[in-house]
Amino acid sequence: QVQLVESGGGLVQAGGSLRLSCAASGSIFSINAMGWYRQAPGKQRELVATITSGGIRNYADSVKGRFTISRDNAKNTVYLQMNSLKPEDTAVYYCNAKVQATMTDYWGQGTQVTVSS
Repeated sequence: QVQLVESGGGLVQAGGSLRLSCAASGSIFSINAMGWYRQAPGKQRELVATITSGGIRNYADSVKGRFTISRDNAKNTVYLQMNSLKPEDTAVYYCNAKVQATMTDYWGQGTQVTVSS
């Protein structure tokens, strides 16, 4: 089992920045990749950014050049630095951990990000 706890959401004006954090606990040795997804009202959940255990990063086209995913292995924490935020970035952001051995996805509780125009 993997537990994920997110923090760092909030309200920010367009053009501003926020940093989200996701702390993992439990069977962290089994995690192959972690990432961030988001879901806006009335829309499906979508990938924002992922990072593998080998450090390979992947970003949605809509956030490339503005968002950066990183991790601190000593703290078992993944971060999402979000710069140049736009109103369309408004959503609930969810942390995700993938365990390939059991084909399991773990999710955090979600954190609200609201960008005002």
